[in-house]
Amino acid sequence: MNASAASFIVNLDVPDLAAAEAFYTQAFGLHKGRRLGAGARELLGGPAPLYLLQNDAGGTATEDGDVRDYERHWTPVHLDWVVADIDAALARAVAAGATLERPVRERRWGKIAVLADPFGHGFCLIQFSEAGYDALLE
Repeated sequence: MNASAASFIVNLDVPDLAAAEAFYTQAFGLHKGRRLGAGARELLGGPAPLYLLQNDAGGTATEDGDVRDYERHWTPVHLDWVVADIDAALARAVAAGATLERPVRERRWGKIAVLADPFGHGFCLIQFSEAGYDALLE
């Protein structure tokens, strides 16, 4: 792989691989890619591959002894799903098992809703206006 290539993949720890696969395919229209052993599934159809990694709650997460916790948690890195129709995307995500934490709000650059997946990972749905983030330029 070329070290200067501007690409990335997303890895997401989940406690239940089958449930996570069902959620992310139903909520976001991703489709199954490769099965990477019993504990990992590649999902395709987004701007980057999403790898679901089966890791049980309470399992060691870091060399310092931190453990995985799938209660609702905050992390500075999360997924923002850019959608064409935020109301339709919100309905799909909630029907698939997401929890709505903040309803759709209008911003200068578009609309945003804050949710959590069934495994405690926060994510946002974003529908950009025509100007998008350029509406914030001064």
